[in-house]
Amino acid sequence: MAHEKQFYIDGSWVDPVAPAFLDVIDPSTEEAYTQIAIGGSADVDRAVAAARRAFASYARTSRKERLDLLRAVLAEYNKRRSDVGDAISREMGAPLQFARDIQAGRGTAHLERMISVLETYPFEAVEGTTLIAREPIGVCGLITPWNWPTNQIACKVLPALAAGCTMVLKPSEEAPIDAVIWTEIMHAAGVPKGVYNMIQGTGAAVGEAMSSHPDIDMMSFTGSTRAGIRVAQAAAQTVKRVAQELGGKSANILLPDVDFQTAVTKGINSMMVNSGQSCTAPSRMFVPQDRHEEVKKIAKAAAERFVVGDPRNPETRLGPVVNSAQFEKIQKLIQAGIDEGAELVTGGPGRPEHLNRGFYVRPTVFANVTNDMTIAREEIFGPVITILPYKSEEEVVRLANDTIYGLAAYVQGSDLDRARKVASQMRAGNVHLNYPLGDTAAPFGGYKQSGNGREYGKWGLEEFLETKAVIGYQAA
Repeated sequence: MAHEKQFYIDGSWVDPVAPAFLDVIDPSTEEAYTQIAIGGSADVDRAVAAARRAFASYARTSRKERLDLLRAVLAEYNKRRSDVGDAISREMGAPLQFARDIQAGRGTAHLERMISVLETYPFEAVEGTTLIAREPIGVCGLITPWNWPTNQIACKVLPALAAGCTMVLKPSEEAPIDAVIWTEIMHAAGVPKGVYNMIQGTGAAVGEAMSSHPDIDMMSFTGSTRAGIRVAQAAAQTVKRVAQELGGKSANILLPDVDFQTAVTKGINSMMVNSGQSCTAPSRMFVPQDRHEEVKKIAKAAAERFVVGDPRNPETRLGPVVNSAQFEKIQKLIQAGIDEGAELVTGGPGRPEHLNRGFYVRPTVFANVTNDMTIAREEIFGPVITILPYKSEEEVVRLANDTIYGLAAYVQGSDLDRARKVASQMRAGNVHLNYPLGDTAAPFGGYKQSGNGREYGKWGLEEFLETKAVIGYQAA
């Protein structure tokens, strides 16, 4: 790497104002493999000033100019896609092939989707005698997480570019190297000076400075609900727009008519992917009480098929979790499940027996869980699933919605009309019926304490637009 100890400001790689560095830890070995520079408020001021200078001209670029830019980014991204995957595998522990194909693949998918959206999006329309114009909101602060790092960078940077905004990106300090590569891609694609800026750093320093900065017009944040509250509080002082995608504790309802062998197995697989580190993970599996024993056996077999180990081993299906703090949090929650009387079906505390270092968690299944237990209430963010029995459709809807979160929900059933009826009662921003393929055109975001914004496709673009009415535009 050539630029991990620098920031990207005003079209150039620059040194931090006050040099300070942070180790980047490989979670599979617990050892540092590089360092990044971390910034502070003075670096944020430089980046915001660059973005503010660039906004006047970039906001007035044509649709064609912005499409040409996105197509150039796509071309450069595809040249570096394997580099992005390799970085993600190293920095947050994702199995290498998964990181290359799925994690890095999301960058290509979002680029292609945003190009398609921008080709036809109606930025202006006349209603009566009034012109309704959708215009770029301004300078945007973007804060992204470590669990799907390139996905979330793409979900923020691309619609901001398409809208005509300028921006400052702060990637997660836990997964910073893919962001360096992304920034090299942006530079190679010819993004105009000041339009895109990137600063590494902590949330307490860089994130706080961005959120409270008077010259940032919008904050887009993905991360924990706790951190999202801090961003919103800091942003409130300057009445800027805040779009948030926060935590989740998603219900997965298996209706009585479903094929349980298939539905339970797919539910376990969906939970364990990315070591359970997905905000939409279906972590609460609701099953009919009279099928509970059958479900336990299927879930145990499915979880125990996950090979845990070195992300660079092609046989590995489950890598480590991201860091020691996350590992310790998961261990405490697993122990809480045991202490509170949940039935441990497989897994449990500690590393898998064949591993003596690295932040590896045993794939864990709890059964006979009740909705008041800690493991059913708190977002664990690890490869831990809870199975909760229910007696009736009315009860399962109530239990599924009994959470502070509302990012996603899942409903499995052979009778599609019945599954749709249950889905319509879920208080969640995304409801998945019968494990569908992902849809980058569908709006992504949550209800309740899972956030207040929407990403992906045209919905993501609209987060970065203001609405202007020019009254009297047409003669009466």
